Amino acid sequence: MKFTDKDIQQIESKGLNLDLVKKQIEIFETGIPFTNISEAATIKSGIMALNDTLIKKYVAVFDAEKDNKSLLKFVPASGAASRMFKFLFQFVNQYNSNEQSINSYINRNNLRELSLFMVGMEKFPFYNKVLELLKSKGINYKTLSTQEKVWHFAKAMLDENQLNFGNQPKGLLPFHQYKKDHISTAFEEHLYEAALYASSNGLAKLHFTISEVHEKKFTEEFKNIKHYIEQITGVTFDISFSYQQQSTDTIAVTLQNKPFRESDGSILFRPSGHGALLKNLNALDADIVFVKNIDNVVVYKYKDEVATHKKVLAGILLELQTKTFEYLHHLDSEEISEENIAAIENFLTHKLSVKISDEYKKYADRYKIEYLQDKLNRPIRICGMVKNEGEPGGGPFWVKDHKSNQSLQIVESAQINLKDSKQEDILKNATHFNPVDLVCGIKNYKGEKFDLENYVDHNAAFITQKTKNGKELKALELPGLWNGSMAHWTTIFVEVPIITFNPVKTVNDLLKAPHQIKE
Repeated sequence: MKFTDKDIQQIESKGLNLDLVKKQIEIFETGIPFTNISEAATIKSGIMALNDTLIKKYVAVFDAEKDNKSLLKFVPASGAASRMFKFLFQFVNQYNSNEQSINSYINRNNLRELSLFMVGMEKFPFYNKVLELLKSKGINYKTLSTQEKVWHFAKAMLDENQLNFGNQPKGLLPFHQYKKDHISTAFEEHLYEAALYASSNGLAKLHFTISEVHEKKFTEEFKNIKHYIEQITGVTFDISFSYQQQSTDTIAVTLQNKPFRESDGSILFRPSGHGALLKNLNALDADIVFVKNIDNVVVYKYKDEVATHKKVLAGILLELQTKTFEYLHHLDSEEISEENIAAIENFLTHKLSVKISDEYKKYADRYKIEYLQDKLNRPIRICGMVKNEGEPGGGPFWVKDHKSNQSLQIVESAQINLKDSKQEDILKNATHFNPVDLVCGIKNYKGEKFDLENYVDHNAAFITQKTKNGKELKALELPGLWNGSMAHWTTIFVEVPIITFNPVKTVNDLLKAPHQIKE
């Protein structure tokens, strides 16, 4: 495939190189192999169940150690809020009150979401803000018919010249109303949460990955709330931001796998999904990193329970890390007994959920030690898993690679061959769901940071179909941050309660109990 000098200049200006772009095009041509799931991870196989005794134990482990550790909360927060309002954009653009009633419109378009929105309008945290805006525009809201109220309300929320919610970062939208004069954002709620479980020695460090165009808005929001939150929590906050790097963008191609070109002849490159954030995570330095999405927050009365289970995951990490480091030091020593090797094998199998290769038994002692070192000396992630309640997204599975080695992985349904009835049955029988609730250890037993780029399964990328200017194209997403990007980490799955998972995917999610002060 030939690229012009202008193409090469464009590629290099993004921090990419020609070889990498050609490899991306090869991936489009050859396709990406499906992930081979061998069974769903369950409480009996791969997922650790908690009870009151274990919860108290691991909270105590974490609380005893946290002031000796550097803690960091990592929050992917670059998403725009447009998807939250998809059905409202449709309504505002399509609905004509002269042609049909709002109920007729809802039934004809099967928009039950709009019915729920109508019923709950007064419970949204931005209700009074919208009414004030309408009043300032000379609209007497009280005198409007029901359908006019809904239309004007939604238009005020979404119109670019009004509140423009659809073009705001999700992290800065009004999420929770505590008092008439205090409405919190998801960004603010993450600070409160961090004070409860991600602070040590009175300091909480948080890192948000954001869109570069929104940095000023985030820094202004932090200035506005910093003093207030620090007074309430008694914790000082250190906030940092980074952007998804252009060098992680991937080339878009036509359906014939040729570079997709813009009207000016330039090549279209697209952001490559949350897997690109591995570079951002890899640039950070901390003993324990908590990972949680921007929209997964709760109002204050639920925060203690959420914090308790974050501490539990961190306590499990510390316990397993301590033993892992101890064994790695043993393996470094001149003499290691067969008893020690047997203890390490047992630890790998029963505590780290590692299925030791069948070939291992044939190895000479020297190669056994190398094998055990390789399996132990990896970044560790403890992943909270909730019971599956039909949410779309990834889940915990045992995965078999091309050498028939099995490991625990978080797998998206898009990675599974649903035309294979056996694979589909395994997916249907999955009991748990991935809420993106991770606690990570990113340093080795010598206190050095791992290079996280070395633990990626590059075959776990995604090819998706999109459109641009009415033309179809194929896009390439890098292995997801908690999917293929962490494929070769030590992975532990732990069941956590559903209260720890409260994402706001649509605006109506704000009506659910964990986002409401009064139920």
